[in-house]
Amino acid sequence: MPKMKLWGRTVRLPRSRPLRVVMGFAFIAMGLVGFMPVVGFWMIPVGLAILSVDSPLARRFRRRAEVWVLRRYNRWRGRDGGST
Repeated sequence: MPKMKLWGRTVRLPRSRPLRVVMGFAFIAMGLVGFMPVVGFWMIPVGLAILSVDSPLARRFRRRAEVWVLRRYNRWRGRDGGST
């Protein structure tokens, strides 16, 4: 069964590839109307993460974004005087 790790939690995904693809695109589409209540812009990265299980293009984009965010965070934390 496909699994995905988000924010330190493991999330199980459906076994069906078409269902995962539909879920990923649905999350992204709902994230585009993030100004509405309940749905939000947070749904776009979650949709990309779901798509990255099956799509090499989405996986590459997710990995690059993850590296970029972690570099920024570490740089910020270093300037902040964090103990590492």
